[in-house]
Amino acid sequence: MTDIPEQPPKKAGLLASTAVVATMTMLSRVLGLVRDVVIARMLGASAGADAFFVALKIPNFLRRLFAEGAFNQAFVPVLSEYRSKGSMAATKLLVDRVAGTLGGTLMLVTLVGVLAAPGIIWIFAPGFGDDPAKRALTVEMLRLTFPYLFFIALTAFAGGILNSWNRFAVPAFTPVLLNLSLIGCALFLAPHFAEERMAVALAWGVLIAGIAQLLFQLPFLARLNLMPIPRMGWSDPGVRKIMRLMAPALFGASVYQLNSLVNTILASMLETGSVTWLYYTDRLIELPLGIFAVAIGTVILPSLSSKHADASAEAFSRTLDWAIRMVLLVGLPAALALFALAEPLLSTLFQYGEFSAFDVTKTAASLRAYSAGLLAAMLIKVLAPGFYARQDTRTPVRIGVLAMLANMLLGALLVWEWRHVGLASAMALSAWLNAGLLYLGLRRSGVYQPLSGWGLQWLRMLLAGASMVAACYWLSLQTTAWNEPGVWPRVGWLSLIVAAGVAIYLSSLVVLGLRVRHLRR
Repeated sequence: MTDIPEQPPKKAGLLASTAVVATMTMLSRVLGLVRDVVIARMLGASAGADAFFVALKIPNFLRRLFAEGAFNQAFVPVLSEYRSKGSMAATKLLVDRVAGTLGGTLMLVTLVGVLAAPGIIWIFAPGFGDDPAKRALTVEMLRLTFPYLFFIALTAFAGGILNSWNRFAVPAFTPVLLNLSLIGCALFLAPHFAEERMAVALAWGVLIAGIAQLLFQLPFLARLNLMPIPRMGWSDPGVRKIMRLMAPALFGASVYQLNSLVNTILASMLETGSVTWLYYTDRLIELPLGIFAVAIGTVILPSLSSKHADASAEAFSRTLDWAIRMVLLVGLPAALALFALAEPLLSTLFQYGEFSAFDVTKTAASLRAYSAGLLAAMLIKVLAPGFYARQDTRTPVRIGVLAMLANMLLGALLVWEWRHVGLASAMALSAWLNAGLLYLGLRRSGVYQPLSGWGLQWLRMLLAGASMVAACYWLSLQTTAWNEPGVWPRVGWLSLIVAAGVAIYLSSLVVLGLRVRHLRR
């Protein structure tokens, strides 16, 4: 091996890279909606649905904590540093040792999770203790879904390597396999189970998807000559540095997931259906959050890490400024649309089979409350990398813990009066606290200096957003299709409203002076 670092391919622009990730993520999210439609039709807001969503949320929470959260936020900056300042041989050795150490740790955690499933359910869904059948079903499914953590965390590790080499499309496409697996198991495996146990087929789908997602990415690592050969490396300096960065980031990077899990605990104590209503609320919030905010956060982390390693402070600040502008440009209309069109969206997507009009009304109430915090949740995805790229995980931790405590306190206060809507409101308020403190931290440290033109951008976005909401709300009142049994009238009207809203928002921005060149800054 040569001691000269391998030269990366020419980087695509941030906008182009974001478009690639957003396109792949959109495909995944659309299939995710199809998956949720199939699950809603099959299970409705039943005890089986509540049990499955809890069994899915626990390994998903740990996945985001270990993989997409703390691990990747610590691993990618260190990997970028090795790549920029060291040799290819040293970089490959770091990859091997991280693979072995992470894999061994995950194997132990997975084994403990499977064996301790009854206790874990007692901790994370204490309300299920009043229904022994529901609790037993949840424990059975958790023992199938928990090993998903092992496979998907290694998948995220592989994705972090690919992203660092500017191969963004493959990791962004990988979640499609989870949706395909769940849809397939719901349609073809579930009919072989008794009606009260049909949700178990979905748990099998989660496990199958984890294996498929990891296997899918390995050939692409091989093409880069970065196929890991796992080696234990607890004493390796790079591994130890990643572990030091991960320790505080286990809280800070995943406060959004911690807040969500707290809500699940409280929702499990409410009436049957509450967990499911919040799940579908979260699914619609995750659509703009995942398609764009996560896409930008994914793209800018390697870029910011490289700029920090190269001591390019001005470029670092400009990249953050661009990311914040792009998130606001998309996040504001998305939040307004979810608030104004809650019932039409939920009715079109989910009001079939076992998912009733009553469930739509309940879910719409929490969706409106949650949408008030969407913009903040999207901002967190691009503000936090500003700290992690500089290998500062302590500051986001302190902010994350404050936000988490605020969510717990607000949730405990609001849940008794507003039930599941109070939990969604607490999430929204804590997200704003988190985003606000991250922003202030970046400004006070001098890392981020806003460029000129922010006043004009806000004026454009607010006027365009108001025009879009007015038109969409008026169009939604021109039909009674939302309460009729046919699916296609709902789909047709919703498509018309969405198309009209996008056209009005974009054309208003153009009339107000926004041009493509402004998006490339």
